[in-house]
Amino acid sequence: MKIQSYKRDGALSYALGVTVTVELLLRRPERVRAVLLHPGLADGEGKRRLLALCAQAQVPVETEEKPFRILSQKENCFAIGVFEKYSDPPQAGARQVLLVNPSNAGNLGTILRTMAGFGVRDLAILPPAADLWDPHTVRASMGAVFQLRAAVYPDFESWRACFPALPCFPFMLTASTPLQQIDFPDPCALVFGNEASGLPEVYARRGRAVVIPHGDGIDSLNLPTAAGIALFELTRKDWC
Repeated sequence: MKIQSYKRDGALSYALGVTVTVELLLRRPERVRAVLLHPGLADGEGKRRLLALCAQAQVPVETEEKPFRILSQKENCFAIGVFEKYSDPPQAGARQVLLVNPSNAGNLGTILRTMAGFGVRDLAILPPAADLWDPHTVRASMGAVFQLRAAVYPDFESWRACFPALPCFPFMLTASTPLQQIDFPDPCALVFGNEASGLPEVYARRGRAVVIPHGDGIDSLNLPTAAGIALFELTRKDWC
């Protein structure tokens, strides 16, 4: 098939790498248009599994080097899953993460993977924001994005209209309540801001603001780390 560079407003995106493509085929086989294999992909368990999943889902397989030069600058990328973007909004009554203006695709992908790891599968994003379907986001998530329900809402009010009763816990450096004092209701929403600027002060009035205490060796935790700590605390009773 004809391959073009990724476009944010386009209908297609790409899962880069064998592991990510396997996740795509396992989780969203109905969205896969084709799987591209690099001629250098060695025979082995990974290739056999890819081919078996493609056969099961009746997905065409093509072997060609050119798409890899267009889509991936990594020498260790030997498979690409071509898929249709889709909409799968968060469900009411589920634990949720709300990201306000996340700007980095790698950070967004890492948060997606952490959410899947802790069993929190519903995500809302407020723009401007990194692209959920950018191949860099998809790869950073290691395919976890295909396990989640996610949607972009134009603003907080639009999101709140869809989830009017969901308790919010904005994570803010200016908050006075430390994380260890919070007994999260189930369900609820964890709210995080931009990597550089955090959440605007208005969010302190949109829920119960929370701070993650840490030493004075840093001024703040990075976004994926803060999200990971919060997700662990939210789901602690599931594991402990």
